[in-house]
Amino acid sequence: MADARRRLRIEIAIVLALSLGASAVYSIVAIVARLTDERPLAQQSAALNQSRSAREWLDFTYQFLDVAFGLAVVALVLYLLWQPGRSPFRRIGFDLTRPGRDLASGVLLAAVIGVPGLALYAAGRALGFSVAIVPQPIDTHWWTVPILVLAALKAALTEELIAVGYLFTRLRELGVGPWATIISSALLRGSYHLYQGFGGFVGNALMGVVFGWAYTRWGRTMPLVIAHWLLDIVSFVGYPLAVGWWPALFAPPAD
Repeated sequence: MADARRRLRIEIAIVLALSLGASAVYSIVAIVARLTDERPLAQQSAALNQSRSAREWLDFTYQFLDVAFGLAVVALVLYLLWQPGRSPFRRIGFDLTRPGRDLASGVLLAAVIGVPGLALYAAGRALGFSVAIVPQPIDTHWWTVPILVLAALKAALTEELIAVGYLFTRLRELGVGPWATIISSALLRGSYHLYQGFGGFVGNALMGVVFGWAYTRWGRTMPLVIAHWLLDIVSFVGYPLAVGWWPALFAPPAD
C-alpha cells in the first residue's frame, strides 16, 4: 500500500514536470523577470501563438506540429489512467455518452467564466496588475483561423484533462479530500498563468475553483473542455475585433 502511494506521487510529479508543472515554474520565473523589469506590468505584454517563421509553409508546419506534439502528454495521462476493462475516457467523463447535456453545461460554464473574466482582466489592466495579452500575433494566412482553433483545443485538452481529470483522480486515490483537491488544482492553474501578471493568476485560479467544483459535482471533463475551448476560440480569433472596439484595453503597449 505504501509502495503504491509512493508510485502515485512519483507519477504525478513526472506528469506535472512534463506539462503544467513545468509551465508553472517558467511562469514564476517570468513574473519575477517582469517585476524586476524597468517597465511596470501595465506597460508590458505577453504574446501567444507567435509566428515561428517568415516563410508561410514553415510557419504552418511549426504551428501544426506544436499542436500535435503538445497533445502527447494528454495521451500519456489517458494511458496512465487506463485499466483493463475500464476506459480512461469513461473514468474522467470525457466521452460522448451525453453530448447534449455536456454541450449545454459547457456553454453555461463559458458564460459564467467569460464575462467576469473579462471584467477582471480590465480591472487588472487598469490597476497595473496585469500585462497586455496578445493572443493573435501570428501573420494572417488562409490557415490562421483553423490553427488558432486547434491551438485553443490543445490548451483546453491539456489543462482540463491533466489539471482536472487526471489530477483529481490521482489525488482521490491518495485520499486527498475534494476541497483540498479543488484548491490545489486551482492554484496550479493560476500559477502557470502568472506570466500574464497577478490578474491572470487570480482570474485563472478562480476559474479553477469553478471548474473543479463542476467536475466534483458532475464527474465529467467534457463540459470543461467545451467551455475552455469556446473561451480560447473567442480570445484567439476575436482578438482583432477586441482591439478595434477597445484599443485602450486590448492593444499592446507601444515600445
